Amino acid sequence: MCRAMLILMHAQATRSEIDNVLAHVRQHGYEPIELPGADRIAVGVLGSNPASVRDHVVGLPGVVDAIPVSKPYKQVGREWQPERTVVDVAGVRFGGAEFAVIAGPCAVEDGPQLLATARAVRAAGAVMLRGGAYKPRTSPYAFRGLGAAGLALLAEAREQTGLPVVTEVLTPADVELVAASADMLQVGTRNAQNFSLLEAVGQAGKPVMLKRGLSNTVEEWLLSAEYIVGQGNRDVVLCERGVRTFETATRNTLDLSAVPLVRSLSHLPIIVDPSHATGHRNLVAPMALAALAGGADGLMVEVHPNPDEALSDGPQSLTFAQFGELMEELRRVGDAVRRPLAVS
Repeated sequence: MCRAMLILMHAQATRSEIDNVLAHVRQHGYEPIELPGADRIAVGVLGSNPASVRDHVVGLPGVVDAIPVSKPYKQVGREWQPERTVVDVAGVRFGGAEFAVIAGPCAVEDGPQLLATARAVRAAGAVMLRGGAYKPRTSPYAFRGLGAAGLALLAEAREQTGLPVVTEVLTPADVELVAASADMLQVGTRNAQNFSLLEAVGQAGKPVMLKRGLSNTVEEWLLSAEYIVGQGNRDVVLCERGVRTFETATRNTLDLSAVPLVRSLSHLPIIVDPSHATGHRNLVAPMALAALAGGADGLMVEVHPNPDEALSDGPQSLTFAQFGELMEELRRVGDAVRRPLAVS
């Protein structure tokens, strides 16, 4: 049974013709979604069997055709929206012409650690600050973040440096609190199929970064994004962070092929997290450069003033000097592939 349909309008369709189509769709019990674009005008229809209204709209003035959407994910797919989405996070754009770098510590440990890192990554060229206030950990005895105190420190670091903040939210109950402090909400790999959380962040009114689940297929990942977009939030950035395989030499297996694949299937921006993907700081730079060359829209990199003393993910965190070197290398590769780095 068809679950989604696109009503394609003539490029010169008038406002009254479009409104007439919207009214007909509503009369048949469906809520239309107007989809203006550079090359076409379309109306999306979702529901249990939207094809049932096809015969009622194909003959209307201004309508070219009405076609089913074949992919299981609807609103995040290229069929639904051919043009790429650009997500703006407090002035930082993902999916446009520039390559955006997010950097910061895995976990917010204290004020001096966070502020020193924020200043260092900004000086090197990062345009957003990452930092975990709430940390989902495999072991219940590991450091799990400062919670609300960590959110306050992130807000202070933003005020001091001007860097927008992205941080993880773990439960639907925490969404409102985290959204009050963060410019972007992160849904981590362990929550990639926590559908209640996905719907909650979709209703929060803030851009969302959705990491790929530990063992998610690309289709499952895009269906998770569909939960967020289905709540009316189109500002979603996908993050490839490696998947679990048989290989134990690295923390995860970084699936860089997912970058061009997702770009062909979805209009959403996609970035790469080489820190969590590899688990080794000496592998972060090579994979970061490969991500840029492979068409990613940005990176999220972990940086710490003293990685050997970090309370979380020290082995994969770069020093300030290493991050500065990486940014220089990214600029050179960006120039070569005509993808300049975003600047704050």
